[in-house]
Amino acid sequence: MKMDACETRDLSVAYREEPVLRRVNFRVPVGGIMGIVGPNGAGKSTLIKAMLGLVTPLTGTSEFFGESLNTVRNRVGYMPQSASVDWDFPTTVVDLATMGTYGALGWFRRPGNAERKRAMDALEQTGMQDFAMRQIGELSGGQKQRAFLARALVQAPDLYFMDEPFQGIDAKSQDAMIGVLKELGAQGKTVVIVHHHLGSVLDFCDHVTLLNKTIVASGSGPETFTTENIRATYDSSNGAETFLTAAE
Repeated sequence: MKMDACETRDLSVAYREEPVLRRVNFRVPVGGIMGIVGPNGAGKSTLIKAMLGLVTPLTGTSEFFGESLNTVRNRVGYMPQSASVDWDFPTTVVDLATMGTYGALGWFRRPGNAERKRAMDALEQTGMQDFAMRQIGELSGGQKQRAFLARALVQAPDLYFMDEPFQGIDAKSQDAMIGVLKELGAQGKTVVIVHHHLGSVLDFCDHVTLLNKTIVASGSGPETFTTENIRATYDSSNGAETFLTAAE
């Protein structure tokens, strides 16, 4: 039996007694891209934060490659929402990417030439090599996201979690990032991405999870991302209806 990249059982989360997630059971097979899709307030970001220990759940457990997160932390990477990052922090793009090596180096070793080269290779992969010496606060929204993706690539995990990486970015940056994600999937890596744009879900997601405080449906893209499941997830959301009407 093939092991999953990650699995969550019976996960519930509340903020100030307001339920955000209820009894979520969620699994992601190894390899490919899993898109987590749902309306605003559905708990998409909370799900991955609770799995990664960034939010404390009321109930439930999460495993990664059949182990606890602490056991396999070096195999799991996380790319947070852009809005949660301090972009005024005084560092260059290449130094930001090099931070992806810190976990492997440990507390007492400093990055050297080998780590710097890995950072530059990742910046080239994301199309950001020409911005290597730029301060991160000078970047556009799309450039910031590509720089953070480069940091995740340098870390070289087997499982990537990305929280709305395409939010507020330009089409060129989105296309560049999607190309990298597809490469990772082709290499047998696993990507879990919180995504909000219904029209592009099947363009790059191999698997889809529809979430609205609990799992509505989860599985392979075409079998899961159906009109019936989308309507059940979004209720009477105008955005979903507009998408479904255009698709019919």
